[in-house]
Amino acid sequence: FEPSRKLLQSPATLIPTSHSNLTIMRVILLLACLIAAVSAFGTSSFTGSTITGASNGSSLSMMRHRKKVAKLGKPADQRKALLRALTTEVIRHGRIKTTLTRAKAVRKHVDHMIQLGKRGDLHARRQAMGWIYDKDLVHSLFEAAPERYSEREGGYTRVLRTMPRQGDNAKMAVIELV
Repeated sequence: FEPSRKLLQSPATLIPTSHSNLTIMRVILLLACLIAAVSAFGTSSFTGSTITGASNGSSLSMMRHRKKVAKLGKPADQRKALLRALTTEVIRHGRIKTTLTRAKAVRKHVDHMIQLGKRGDLHARRQAMGWIYDKDLVHSLFEAAPERYSEREGGYTRVLRTMPRQGDNAKMAVIELV
């Protein structure tokens, strides 16, 4: 049994040596690198799209400069429902305990509802009915707000920080009516 000549050749002699073959190999290697880069990182533009890495699943997002809306980790419809529910409960109970970010986000809406209650006209009442879930609560707000907040021009709520939540150490706060 005699081994074939190809098995005895060194790996260096198996690589093509002509100039045209080397150029073709370089072009193929360059195209393979480009295809690997595009498939690994995707395409990006400055429209806030996410770039994801293929190896570890990490993602990069564009920065949200001057975007003041707190997204609260929810889609727009769920975020609106959460803010409406929190607004209703703050007006009903006078104070609630929630996370600091949610308290700061709902403060704007509670102040707006009290401002509508102070105004007291029919359009303001219908706007409040469209946001607050409880119809009777809107009526009581429109009765009590003008005399309770007559001397105050804004700042109807107060956000007080409390101890972090036990399970996940989230910053907690109490939002209350002044």
